Amino acid sequence: MATARNEFKLIGPSGTEEYNHSAVTLSCRLSPEITAVNMEIRWFKETDCVCVYKNREVTEGRGYRGRVSLDIQELERGNVSLQLRDCTWSDDGDYLCQVTDGDRTQEITVEMRACWGQHHRYC
Repeated sequence: MATARNEFKLIGPSGTEEYNHSAVTLSCRLSPEITAVNMEIRWFKETDCVCVYKNREVTEGRGYRGRVSLDIQELERGNVSLQLRDCTWSDDGDYLCQVTDGDRTQEITVEMRACWGQHHRYC
């Protein structure tokens, strides 16, 4: 029996992370550490598509243009983390990272709770 190609799972951040609102990295990586360059990566916030990486190109979702990126070099090491810039309070919430390789799809939810000032309950 042949083993499935590129068996992997997704690993998110350990615990709940707090973020500075100017730039946020939502941590997500493949385990084992295999390249994600030829995979399809999708990030969602609720039903909104934040970005899609497919065929070595990143397409940003509406409302996220110019604010999101994936580190293409890091994809070689299985790091599919999403960078989000110029965050507002409306960016807080749960984000879904979905990685597809052929007919295999894995997904994980990453929680973003930004630190908006001394009156915020997470500060």
